[in-house]
Amino acid sequence: MQENKKKQVLLVGNPNVGKSTVFNALCNKKQKTGNYAGVTVASHSGNYSYKNEEVEVVDLPGSYSVYPSSEDEAIFSKFLIDEQKNYAGVIYILEALSLKRGLLLFQQIQDLGVPMILVVNQIDQAERRGITIDIQKFSDALGIKIIQTNAKEQLGIEEIKEAVLTNNFVKADKSSFETPNEHKDFIQKIAAHKGIDNEYKAWMSLSLGSDLGRIESIHDKLNGPDSKSLVPKRLQVQETVRRYQNVDKILADVISKKPQFKELLTEKLDKILVHKFWGYVVFLMILLIIFQSVFFLAEYPMNWIDDFFSWLTAFTAEHLPEGPVNSLISNGIVPGIGGIVVFAPQIGILLYFLYLLEDSGYMARVVFLMDRLLRPFGLNGKSIVPLVSGTACAIPAVISTRNIENVRERFLTILVTPFMTCSARLPVYSIIIGLIISEGTFLGIKYKALVLMGMYLLGFLVALFSAAILKRFIKNEGKTYLVMDLPTYKKPLFGYDLKMVLGKVWDFVTGAGKIIFVVSIIIWFLSYFGPKQKPDQFVAADVELDHSYLAKMGKGIEPLIEPLGYDWKMGVGILTSFVAREVFVGTMSTLYSLEDDAPEVKVIDKMRRDVKPNGDKVFSFATGISVLLFYAFAMQCVSTLAVVYRETKSWKWTGFQVAMMTGLAYFVSLIAYQILK
Repeated sequence: MQENKKKQVLLVGNPNVGKSTVFNALCNKKQKTGNYAGVTVASHSGNYSYKNEEVEVVDLPGSYSVYPSSEDEAIFSKFLIDEQKNYAGVIYILEALSLKRGLLLFQQIQDLGVPMILVVNQIDQAERRGITIDIQKFSDALGIKIIQTNAKEQLGIEEIKEAVLTNNFVKADKSSFETPNEHKDFIQKIAAHKGIDNEYKAWMSLSLGSDLGRIESIHDKLNGPDSKSLVPKRLQVQETVRRYQNVDKILADVISKKPQFKELLTEKLDKILVHKFWGYVVFLMILLIIFQSVFFLAEYPMNWIDDFFSWLTAFTAEHLPEGPVNSLISNGIVPGIGGIVVFAPQIGILLYFLYLLEDSGYMARVVFLMDRLLRPFGLNGKSIVPLVSGTACAIPAVISTRNIENVRERFLTILVTPFMTCSARLPVYSIIIGLIISEGTFLGIKYKALVLMGMYLLGFLVALFSAAILKRFIKNEGKTYLVMDLPTYKKPLFGYDLKMVLGKVWDFVTGAGKIIFVVSIIIWFLSYFGPKQKPDQFVAADVELDHSYLAKMGKGIEPLIEPLGYDWKMGVGILTSFVAREVFVGTMSTLYSLEDDAPEVKVIDKMRRDVKPNGDKVFSFATGISVLLFYAFAMQCVSTLAVVYRETKSWKWTGFQVAMMTGLAYFVSLIAYQILK
């Protein structure tokens, strides 16, 4: 009996069995589900109240075995064993279409003496494939009551809550795995020596060859010894073979299949979507549709938002008392925040399409497709998950590399993921593309959409090219293979995904808004004041922008950035954007509002008509391409830098990554501008 009032239970299962969906249904949380392995790469917790009982649900990373082969599986094993005294039991999720695979881990946890509730999810999917499961026989064979669920439809969730309330957790009477005779004496000696009262735990200790659930950093693994004992792996294989023999006997009696069952939509679609040629063609077409939508569908809401902030700027300038406060709000804060909020529709549309692709099961096909493409570059198919996730944000993308078993492939993925175009870069790309690309179309696709897609593909190609070079300098741990189950295609939850997107967009706006608010105040302060212009002044106030402290600082770095085609204002924008990439747009919005007396004019129009002292456009085609390339290659932000160090535990490689990306960004931008000007 737990001493604390809140009961804690663990949610456990293989990857891609609907575990996160069950978690969301139980706790009414907004954790994103995905149809590929490794969505949950660290434990998440949520709470629910049922009949006056408070329950904490800990959603552990998906795992195929208690023997960890990747960091997310190590997190799983460590928590499962070390925290056993703190939780009431495990809710184990089995997918009806992959019972054999899921029962391996189920029996291992059972043999550890952990009390469990068994849930079989997505039985409707099995029935559509002509598979019938005799639940009663299945329950009798395993010695545990089975709850049937369809988590997406909220079916069976109340039964789970009731089972937790009544403590229907079942502890196995005996182990389903019998220790091989040749190892029995040694296992008993280990158990006696370590004071282990569970024979299977002693067997695990021998099979692991190390501490259970030990989590090593990438840095430790890369610098560790090459020689490894093969005996523990042999024992794990021996156990797996024996367990599957037992599982086959159980399933033979509980599963029946209809002969010559008709081919389902999944099989028909996969003939095209995972084809070694047409699969890539379809993927590129989907990307084109997404990027066309980013511009086409977002155009009207963006104009509405832009008009609103232009009106708000003019309104505050007219109705607030003249003075510094008026200038701060109307020329600093409002334009700065408006410069970011206007891109919320584009970010929302991009994320919504990505969520629909995940929800439908298509993203698993992308992983499968990309495996053969990524192998020559030192990566594997699982690397595409963080790479694609990087189009939303590099921080969770870098963390999601924990699902990659091979340490070199994981390390390479961490180093190259920041090249992917994140949502914070989208406002920069959008405003620059809007400045330098015409409104024409090619085969019905806007030029702007084609250029935007080109920027995303460029980031991906540079990531591959960088990985191909870096793999030559990082120790290889041997050949690896991608083994994964492709889920059936499912109808996306359009409403749920929209709710998720709105939450993400709100997080983006509020997160970026806080930064922009602070940066706008700092920029306004430095632009409002300048060096004294009269002997009796300490500082000059309400100065012309060119005579401000901000201009003085910007012109100080101008010699460094002038060869790239940038003026001092753009230099200030680049410096502030290291806090967060989207801050560049907010900074430019503030700067152009400060030097322009027409608040109702849109920022992009102010930037378009801005000229240098010699009459040339500030944002020429050459300058625009230079900016796009700089942001395509430069390190994303200080938060990405911090998470890279946290995952690698190496300042050497983190510093190398920053220097490599910054140097590449400067060099490529310089060459592009000098050629195009």
